[in-house]
Amino acid sequence: MNRALTPISQATLGWPFSFALNRLLDADPQARGRLAPFAGETVELRAAPLPRLRFVILPGGRIEAGGDAPALAITLRPEAAAAWMRGEEHFMRSVEVAGDARLASEVMVLLRHLRWDAEEDLAKLVGDVAAHRLAGLARDFAAWQVDAARRLAGALADYAVEEQRLLVAGRELAHFSSEVARLRDAVERLEKRVRRLG
Repeated sequence: MNRALTPISQATLGWPFSFALNRLLDADPQARGRLAPFAGETVELRAAPLPRLRFVILPGGRIEAGGDAPALAITLRPEAAAAWMRGEEHFMRSVEVAGDARLASEVMVLLRHLRWDAEEDLAKLVGDVAAHRLAGLARDFAAWQVDAARRLAGALADYAVEEQRLLVAGRELAHFSSEVARLRDAVERLEKRVRRLG
């Protein structure tokens, strides 16, 4: 059954996100200081097919799930997950913001600079050396995943272009475009000649 989300269910769904973001904000007092002037404002996160989530900025720069009409709406377009794997600049192009320009500016700065120091949190559980090794393994695994995704995408593109001819290679498209332009110019010259004769 597909029922509309009530504010209570939105708050429940937003709780894990706000908890994680507050952990990041607690580790960076400067980031909290950037949000503090916007206390009482609501930010809405939209990432289809997930439900819209609203967060209120609290005094001191922390956030809490819930809120009224949003002062800022952040929309993650469908390609955001793939763009995130390609890097920060690609990801930032897949994010749309609408609303209060000053708040949007601060939130975009936070999106670019807030980072989770997993190694530090892990060190509290297993010690510095083990945390460093585990974090290195996680980084290597993530890099391997990104590399594998790139290679797979490249192989699929080559297959679609070279084997199945589902797509056109860039060089072929450029050659075709120049031939079309040359044909257009020839047709225009021919039309001018016909007009002069007629």
